[in-house]
Amino acid sequence: MKSSNAAKFYCLFSALIGWFAIMLQAYFIILNRIMPLLPTLVKFFSYFTILTNLLVAICFTYLYFNKESGIKTWFSNPKTLTAINVYILVVGLVYNLVLRPLREAKGLEILADELLHAVVPLLFMIFWVFFVEKSRLNWKNAYAWLIYPFLYLVYLLIRGAIIKQYPYFFIDANTLKPMEILINCLMLFIVFLILSWLFIGIGKLFSKPTET
Repeated sequence: MKSSNAAKFYCLFSALIGWFAIMLQAYFIILNRIMPLLPTLVKFFSYFTILTNLLVAICFTYLYFNKESGIKTWFSNPKTLTAINVYILVVGLVYNLVLRPLREAKGLEILADELLHAVVPLLFMIFWVFFVEKSRLNWKNAYAWLIYPFLYLVYLLIRGAIIKQYPYFFIDANTLKPMEILINCLMLFIVFLILSWLFIGIGKLFSKPTET
């Protein structure tokens, strides 16, 4: 990550937005719950949106503080930052292109939705464009970046098989056939892969030295 006062201020601002969005959404989930608190929280943290926004908030928080640590070094790595950029962008794209028509939010719930699915993805995209060093990105990095969504999907399918509930309709084994779920998952992985290659390509393009 390119270190500067502007970058530190941006990380602080974005971290505050991210934590506020997560806590606001958690408040409404708890307020409107129909299950006991613990299962409600487990369900809350079983959404890719929440997990990825949490990852973004933690990332910005670590990048803001000067104290060096192994975790901060990991979060400062351009490969890590680009992977997170891909993940949070998928959150925004899937919600706004697929899930938004199915969501009936009202009042401050709308604010929480917009922060989690539009504002935070945009904030991280801007951060990646202006503050992330991109010269060390490699095409093969894209395959390693699939591990997080793969493990997440495995968790959802195992959890869903046990409790018969799924957070997203496109992997709902109660209504879809196994082949339909497999196709949907493959399509998602293709989206992750294409976006990863896109940002790696952009990084390579803009990190090339200009000829004089």
